[in-house]
Parts: sequence; C-alpha cells; structure tokens
Amino acid sequence: MPSGGVVLPLRSRMTPIVGIDLGTTNSLVAICDDKGPRIIPDAQGRPLLPSVVRYEVRGEREVAVARGYEARAHAPDDPANTISSVKRLMGRSVADAAPDLPFLSYSVVAGDHNTARVALRRGGSPEAEPVVLSPQEVSAEILRALREQASRALGTEVTKAVITVPAYFDDAQRQATRDAGRIAGLEVVRIVPEPTAAALAYGLGLKAAAAQRPPGSTPSPPSTPSTIAVFDLGGGTFDISILKLTGGDTDIFQVLATAGDTHLGGDDVDNLVVNLLLSDPGLSHRRGTLTPAELSGLKLAAERAKCELSEREQTAIDLPSGPTRTLTRAELESLITPWVDRALDICGRALRDAARQLDITPEALKDTLDAVIMVGGSTRIPLIRRRVGEFFGRAPYTALDPDQVVALGAAVQAGILSGTVKGALLLDVIPLSLGIETAGGAVAKIIFRNSTVPARATEMFSTSVDGQTSIKLHILQGEREMVEDCRSLGTFHLRGLPPMPAGIPQVEVEFLVDANGVLNVSAHERRSGRRAQLQVIPNHGLTREEVARMEADSLTHARDDMTRHRIADLIVNSKLDIKWIGERLAKYESKLDPDYAADLKAQLAALRSRIESAERDWKSVDPDEFYRAKNALDQSSIRLQEVGISESLRNRPGA
Repeated sequence: MPSGGVVLPLRSRMTPIVGIDLGTTNSLVAICDDKGPRIIPDAQGRPLLPSVVRYEVRGEREVAVARGYEARAHAPDDPANTISSVKRLMGRSVADAAPDLPFLSYSVVAGDHNTARVALRRGGSPEAEPVVLSPQEVSAEILRALREQASRALGTEVTKAVITVPAYFDDAQRQATRDAGRIAGLEVVRIVPEPTAAALAYGLGLKAAAAQRPPGSTPSPPSTPSTIAVFDLGGGTFDISILKLTGGDTDIFQVLATAGDTHLGGDDVDNLVVNLLLSDPGLSHRRGTLTPAELSGLKLAAERAKCELSEREQTAIDLPSGPTRTLTRAELESLITPWVDRALDICGRALRDAARQLDITPEALKDTLDAVIMVGGSTRIPLIRRRVGEFFGRAPYTALDPDQVVALGAAVQAGILSGTVKGALLLDVIPLSLGIETAGGAVAKIIFRNSTVPARATEMFSTSVDGQTSIKLHILQGEREMVEDCRSLGTFHLRGLPPMPAGIPQVEVEFLVDANGVLNVSAHERRSGRRAQLQVIPNHGLTREEVARMEADSLTHARDDMTRHRIADLIVNSKLDIKWIGERLAKYESKLDPDYAADLKAQLAALRSRIESAERDWKSVDPDEFYRAKNALDQSSIRLQEVGISESLRNRPGA
C-alpha cells in the first residue's frame, strides 16, 4: 500500500442506496446515513424536481433537452413535446387514461400490448409521423435526473434505489416503475408503497424525538406501540393505509390494510378548475378550440390558483381570451366536495378491512388511532384537512413536510437494506386480490388483498373438457368475482398434457408475491409432471425485450446525450456572457485601448458564430472548443469589468 494511504471502512466503500419518491407532480431523492434520513437537493438547493420532461425530435430519435424546472418553465413554448403527469399513464391502457386526455397538451396513442404511449411531434408539425415513447422512458428521464443529482452530491456513482409507488398501484404499474428504474440505469432493490414509506419516516422521527426527551417526560407525538392512518393524497393518486407500529428491540411496521384510487389526486382538482374556467362566458366559445399552448397555460394557471387558495380567500386567473376570472376558496371547495367525498369513502373501506384484522369495529378502531398522518401536496388544501379531521374525529398530524416525508421514508427503507438503519422490520401487504380464471368466466382468488408480503399460496384445479392437452392460465387482479370486472395481468399455457377425461388432471397453481409486490406464477400437473411458470408481465406492461432495448439505447446514446446537454448549457451561458459583456463594452468602449476593444468584439462575434452553428446542428460543434472560446472571452473581459467598476465608483454621488 502506498505511503500515506487510507483504509476506508467497508460501509464507506459500499454503493449507496438512495430513496426516490417518483411523483406525479414532483419527485425527490433522499439518503439515510448515520445522521438520519435527509433530502438531497439540486445544485440550487431545491428539494423538489418537477416531474416534467421536454423533448426535441432530431432525425429518427428523441432527445430530452430539459428536465424539471427548466422543462416546466418552457412548457408553453412547446407544449406538444413537454410531458408532465406521466405517472398517470404508467402501466395503463389508452382507455384507462381517457379521462385525462382532454387536459393534456401532448398526444397519447395506443402502443404494443394496448399500452398508453406518448407521441412527440417532429418539428412541431402535426402532420409528420410522431416519435412514440412509453411512459417508462419518460419516467426514466426523471429518475436519471435524480440519480445524477444524488451522484454529484454524494461524490460517488449512484446505481441502486428504493422507489416508492402508490399503495394501490397494481402489478402492471409496479412493473412499469421497475422498468423505468432499469432504463435509467438504476437497480431497483425494493418497491415500497408511499404510505408505508411515510410511516417509516414517522416511526424513525418518533424514535429520534424519544431519544432527545428527558426521562419521565410526556412523549409528543404519541409513542409506539401505536396504530396510525396515513392519508396520502398527491398530484395523481390517493392511498389510505392503516398501520400498527410496535416498538422494542426491533421496530415492526405492519400494514393492516390499504385502499386507494390511482386516479384521484391534485391533477383532478386542476382539471375541475379548468372545466370551470372553460364554462366562463368569456371563454366558453373557445371550448375545444384552445391551442396546446393555451391549454398548457390554462392548466398551469389552474394549478397556481389551487395552491394560492390554500393561503387566501380568493385569487385572480388570467384567461387566454384576455379577461381575468376571480376564483374564491368557497367556490373551489364547492367544486371539489365530491372529490373529497370519494377519498373519505375509500378511508371507510380501509378502516373496515383493518378492523376485521384486529377483530374490532371500525368505530372502535377510529377511537384507538394514535395519529392520522397527512402526506402529499394536496393535503395542504384546507377543506381536506378539515374533512379528514371530522371523519377520524381528531386533528390530522401535519408536523411532517407532506412533500418530503415519502422520500425520507424510502431512504429509511434503503438504510434498512444497506444496514445503516438497525432494528426495523417492514411488513407490507398486497393491495388487490390475485386469482385465476375458471370455467364460465369466474375468478378464483388465490391470494387475497391485504395479505402480508412476501406471500405464497397454492390451489388445485382440473380440466372441464375431455382430452385437453393444454391448459390456458389467465391471471387476474381485483376484488370482483367475474373476469370482465377484474384487471388482466397476463396469460400462459401449461402444454404437453396427456389426454385425460375432464376432472382427472391435477393442476397445482402456485402464486408467489415477493417483497416488492411482484407476482410469479407456476403450474404443475401432478400426474404427468408437466410444469410451466412465468414472472407475470402485465398486459399493459413492457416485455423484457423492450426494457432491454430501451436500457441498451440509453447506454448507446449516453455519450451523444451528455454532449448535447453540455452544448445546450454552453449556448445558454454564452448568450448571457455576450449580453453582459456586450452591454459593458458599448458603455465603456471609449475608456478602452482600441486594440483591446477590437479584440473583444472579434471574440464576441466568434462566440455568436459558434452559438448559431450549435443551434443549427449541435453535432457540428466541438464542445471543448466551444467551452475554450467562452472561457477565453470571460478571461479577456476581466479588464473591461475592472474599467466598468472603476467608472461606477468614480461617478458615484459624493465621490
């Protein structure tokens, strides 16, 4: 070992596992180390990354030219290629997404396996053949941005993550989230439901608070063991989970029941406000004829108004047609009352399920709840907090930041997996029952909702027709009794059976759900020994080959993409330099040596030329030469800046 070398502790050399909250509106990344969980902000210190990606189409492929704040800021400039709220399309069909389509500024088309896909315009032309992307690819751009953000902050390459999903995400949506992580270059070591992640953060906070209190003092907030409800209302989804937190040598976080709606969130409030604005006399004649840019601007205005009405009684909205529309809090509350009622009905369902687990009545469970934790940005709406308090009979617990608590909890789970967090055990549940189609289009449930994961169950089946040599196994998810009312996850065949009379074959079907909530199914015909199995790829998911291709594409084009990103940054920063230096040169040229001024003008002209070339074709520009030209101008302008400062001081009043 070289002299002066340092041996690092094993933990320091281990690959960090981050926690990621991949949200509909905003996303976050966090880490949990010896100091506890913390959000990793971006270079500007901002904790949230807007879940927005803006694309440009060049040739046969798309390039993500902006993510996060920059993409959102420029959404009205190119709304057809600026993608937001893509989480609502993950693992969904076009029919599933139909309610959202009138409010999206971009196009959604049907792809393979009936998946909802995003269609990008070439050059802004609606006539040109679009470039089609999966929601997973768009989400991967958001995850990639978070991964880069964490890697820079931690000083090491981040390749592993715990990613949260709504508790009520079905198998297709969970698989889609895993696929997005893989495309982004992340090993998704665990999928954790968002309310469960919030409970982890809450429980760790209790432990930290207890450690800081003097002996014999009254605990606040309530100490474990406790039963809590997590009310998670975000931008696109709603979940309610009832959990039991048991302390001791090992903290056990047991999910008793969960319920939710993957199509109930703040986006729906925005859409309700947009519909209200479209009925305004000054705008009603434009319904159905708004341009994508106007629709995008109206959606942003509705979102802004919703947020402002959480703090004030009324706000003004500028309509595309020119007039201003005043929206009051009372008007908004009247508009969203049915939306709130839906959420509370779902709370009732979760309470009933949890009460059955505890063998008590739902009313008794309400009385024994220690806290109702509010999670998600939409819980800032005053009506929500008021109605939730009335429903549960207690003031909601709002001490945790509703935007950050899920990411912090994901980081805690990451810490458990990496060994940073000791003495904690997470017992999660399956949100929807899993079963198989039987004769007559019925569903035989094999694993029931709210079963603790990992879970394994087997059932015996036989044939209904003489001489069958192949059995089709149709896997379903849902609570209804008939196939047509449940969600199809996929099919596979058990082939090569010897012909036997109906009812004689003995087919053992096994369902195995791992800790991530991912389903594996196997079938075994005992008499013949024939076997078949698969990891279910949902009808609305991507095939393994598609994910592998997307992952390979991201690696193949990584260098080009990074170069394009670098050149885009150089263009923006160079334009600012030209503006500032040009303005000072025009003001103080008479104070400069003529040769020096001429040299500055020549460098300004050369840099402008590079910008023009880069904007025409970024591949024609060498980014290193571009950077050197910009840097040379910056260095040359130092003398100009000094003259400007001297002149400013000389002309200061009283100088």
